[in-house]
Amino acid sequence: MTLAVEDALSDTPVTIIVGPRQSGKSTIAKQFVTRERPYLTLDDPDALMLAKENPKDFLATYGTPLVIDEVQRAPELFLPLKLQIDKDRVPGSYLLTGSANVLTLPKVGDSLAGRMEVIDLLPLTQTELDGGDANFVDRLFETSPNLRWRWDESGNLFERIGRGGFPEHALRAPGKRRSQWCESYIRTLLERDVRDLSQIEGLVQLPRLLSLLALRNGSALNVSSLSRDTGIAPTTLTRYLDLLKALFLLQSVPPWTVEAGARLLKAPKLYLIDSALACHLARVEATTLRENALLLRPMLEGFIANELQRLMTQSQSSPWLMHLRTVRQKEVDFVLEGRDQRVVGIEVSTSRVPNTAEAEGLSYLADLCGERFHCGVVLYEGTECFPLGRKLWALPYAALWDAERMI
Repeated sequence: MTLAVEDALSDTPVTIIVGPRQSGKSTIAKQFVTRERPYLTLDDPDALMLAKENPKDFLATYGTPLVIDEVQRAPELFLPLKLQIDKDRVPGSYLLTGSANVLTLPKVGDSLAGRMEVIDLLPLTQTELDGGDANFVDRLFETSPNLRWRWDESGNLFERIGRGGFPEHALRAPGKRRSQWCESYIRTLLERDVRDLSQIEGLVQLPRLLSLLALRNGSALNVSSLSRDTGIAPTTLTRYLDLLKALFLLQSVPPWTVEAGARLLKAPKLYLIDSALACHLARVEATTLRENALLLRPMLEGFIANELQRLMTQSQSSPWLMHLRTVRQKEVDFVLEGRDQRVVGIEVSTSRVPNTAEAEGLSYLADLCGERFHCGVVLYEGTECFPLGRKLWALPYAALWDAERMI
């Protein structure tokens, strides 16, 4: 990630690192602070007041180059930033961080289009937490599974689901201390960031909405159903969902289509941004998921969705993450489509030993794609790789964070 920031600063006037709070944005930004490039945070009340009330003076006072942390708190800065860059277009002038997707904020729009590079920083992958660097997504596109692949153990799957990827949360002892971190994290977002970004009239409704979204982790978005169950009007609910996405609390996985005539459902699937937050909001201990059939699937699938999204931001292949579901109930949990149009399908299994029936959706995807289909895998809690059909394989969940063995 540091290298990506260095590259952006070398040829782009404005670089912004965006991602959820506590994902490490400030830590990375501070690596680029020097005497010539000072650091300011808009969590400082005095700096925030000046940035909001007189953004031109704010920029003139500190000059360039400059690091500004939590820039989403003062969207008033973006138009003066554009004018400053257009007057003196120097690479590396500004390094910004934002705990909200600034491109969705009012007053920002396209003001910095062509002048700003956006770098996504999500919570850590399980591979990073283990100190590794192999990328499961890249390995899938580089090669095809073979019977030589073996894993010694299942990799503490349910402990990993409860740990999630936020660095500070992962370092805490399981149980009460991690639960307290999640509670404080959500409270800060709802009481501070939501109020900063949007003057909404139903702040008390958001905790209930988040808990319901956690219980439905991985479900296709159905605004009418959510509206009935929460008592929130559909138009207001849509606004709330957009706000939660802007704050990086929700991950949206769009539908995959092979052609315009395919009869595929258009609703995206929604996941909480981190499995630890999802478990906390659903009031479930990850280590007891095996005995909780109702929550095992949504928490497990959400964990996989989170990992895939994080791995993709670091991958060389840079595929798109989607899902497949047809009106005839043919489904594939995750579809990765590379820039070369090759397709990889991933199915999540809760079985100890998956069978060919669990690969039916992958077979359907293979037929749709033809020669574009690279491979399909069913992820399961085991230790061995074995075939389920032509270009179809069963792979242990441990391959997600121990992709070194995929050689």
